[in-house]
Amino acid sequence: MSVLPEDPTLDEVRAVLAPLVARHAAFDGWRAAAVDHAAQQAGVDQALARLAFDADRRGGNAIGMIEAWFASIDEQMTGKATPEVLAGKGVTARIATLVETRLALLAKDREALRRALAILAMPLNIARAGQLGWRTADHIWRAAGDTAADFNHYSKRATLAAIYAATMLVFLDDESDGLAETRAFLARRLAGLGRFEKTKARLAAKRAYRPSLARFIGRLRYPAI
Repeated sequence: MSVLPEDPTLDEVRAVLAPLVARHAAFDGWRAAAVDHAAQQAGVDQALARLAFDADRRGGNAIGMIEAWFASIDEQMTGKATPEVLAGKGVTARIATLVETRLALLAKDREALRRALAILAMPLNIARAGQLGWRTADHIWRAAGDTAADFNHYSKRATLAAIYAATMLVFLDDESDGLAETRAFLARRLAGLGRFEKTKARLAAKRAYRPSLARFIGRLRYPAI
């Protein structure tokens, strides 16, 4: 567990306590009690911990706690699936490695995850849930080396967010050795993603060579010298 500096910021408190909050949320729910127990375990002032998570808000600010936990998982994921680990892999293999690493980090806290997803599935939290899913997909694509800035930027993340959400449903009830069922499900979905990306690339290449009226008129106006 990370150690807090002598005069920590609220962001630093959240980063250190988020994994512990998740551990206690499996029993206490995503409520202020989970923050209190995490603070006690880490030796952090309870009032400071509650302030960091805004846990005195009505309902305990469950969404804020969940968001902080997911952010800590993202950081751990890229800490384990480093560029050196991903080097030499194709895009689909890099994505698979990152997702599998993330799920392995979540595996020990599946009950906390079930509770978190139940909260995110509430009608008033649907928009926030979509934002968190998008953030995870974006984090994974960036870690995989994606630099797309056009429409592909959005289509890739939307597609991966859907794949990840479906994979999570399998993961939650997967009791197979080494999450074999989840890994197989993910592999099938990512194979479809890989085919889709290759098809888009071929179509883009064809469009690049397609006759263009604008280019033709431009050449008439400005013929090559």
